[in-house]
This record gives sequence, C-alpha cells and structure tokens, in this order.
Amino acid sequence: MKLLIVTVVDYYKKDIIRLFKQAQINNFSESDIEGFKADASVKMSSSWFVSEQSGADSEMFFSFTEDEKIDVLFNLIKEFNNNLETNNPIKAVVVPIERSI
Repeated sequence: MKLLIVTVVDYYKKDIIRLFKQAQINNFSESDIEGFKADASVKMSSSWFVSEQSGADSEMFFSFTEDEKIDVLFNLIKEFNNNLETNNPIKAVVVPIERSI
C-alpha cells in the first residue's frame, strides 16, 4: 500500500474524481488548498499592488491504495494532461508507507 497525493486546480475537480473512479480508487479524501507560483509573472510585476499575491483555488486528493490502481490512474492522468490546452496539469506523487496502524 502507498500514499497517493494528487493536486488539481478547481476547474479539474470533477475530472480527477472521474479518473479516480476509472482507476477503481473509490476511497479517497479531498481538501481545498490555495496554490502559488514563486516566480513573478509579468502580470504580477505590473500590478499596482505588487506586494499582494493571489493564489489559485486548488484541490488536494489523497488515498492509501495499491500499486496496480496507482499505475492505472497515472496512465489516465498522463493521457488527460496530454490533451490540456492550459498550463495547469494534474500533478500526482506516490509516497511509500513504511508503517501503518
């Protein structure tokens, strides 16, 4: 069993839930988060209020699940990201679990 962590912008929330179901990952948790990029964009540097930063409304999903289901989900995410027209891909990582209760 491993810990799967996925982050998406709010716009893709329904899409990632669909991908989780396609990968048969039926048990997962979700949390609202705010994502930031460290580099100053042209838009931000030209703002009247440069010291103010606004983040992107995002979601973080996590699940303790099996390798086989994670492999299926990663393939689905790769396919999804390849068809994006934006610069906000779904991101996913896997963390091994050394101990659990």
